[in-house]
Amino acid sequence: MDIQIGRGKTARRAYGFDEIALVPGGRTLDPELADTSLEIGGIKLNIPILASAMDGVVDVKMAALLSDLGAMGVLNLEGLQTRYEDPNPVLDRIAAVDKTEFVGLMQELYSKPIQPELIQKRIQEIKAQNGLAAVSLTPVGATKYGKIVADAGADILFIQATVVSTSHLSPEGIVPLNLHKLCSELPIPVVLGNCVTYDAALELMRAGAAAVLVGIGPGAACTSRGVLGVGVPQATAVADCSAARDDYEKESGRYVPI
Repeated sequence: MDIQIGRGKTARRAYGFDEIALVPGGRTLDPELADTSLEIGGIKLNIPILASAMDGVVDVKMAALLSDLGAMGVLNLEGLQTRYEDPNPVLDRIAAVDKTEFVGLMQELYSKPIQPELIQKRIQEIKAQNGLAAVSLTPVGATKYGKIVADAGADILFIQATVVSTSHLSPEGIVPLNLHKLCSELPIPVVLGNCVTYDAALELMRAGAAAVLVGIGPGAACTSRGVLGVGVPQATAVADCSAARDDYEKESGRYVPI
């Protein structure tokens, strides 16, 4: 049911996960028969967990450990890991800084340019530990470093931003990233996101995404909705994007995890 916001402006009620519950069906299942594994781009995960591509969450060691457990840790290739040969002293500085000095320190630390040779090195360090080299870039970063990532032996590439679309308008003289072309030319699976609507999810799948990331601002540490005023409550976002996934499977015969 549409809700009237004002003249000519309607909305609909959307829901977060804390507002809903699963309704038990008429059949029960023994836990031994349950399969919670996940497959993305031909890569099977026994544990359906993707650790976020954040400097405070995943480093080389964590990525290797999660791989060993059957999950996936995604390494941020535009963070501290690829700006500093040894990021540990930098992380120690962040952990020890006073709140009043935090912003200035972060601006200082992230002003150092990304070093392409460290992109290659981090991927190879994960592979040397028999880990799954799942790495993340922004759309701008993918334009610059996508080939380096593939040549270094990465297993899967995540292209992430607060919002990603296949129709991006850029200033004159700047050619936006062609997601269709990138997904078809890279020799590794590409995960695209984030999105929160049926139409956006469907277009990302049609672009060749191996999986689609859903959500803007649902995380406990995320401030996107509060700062930008952009987002959709997560339960509704997942429902809409899963509908796009189902329709795309009927259209193409290809199942795309979300």
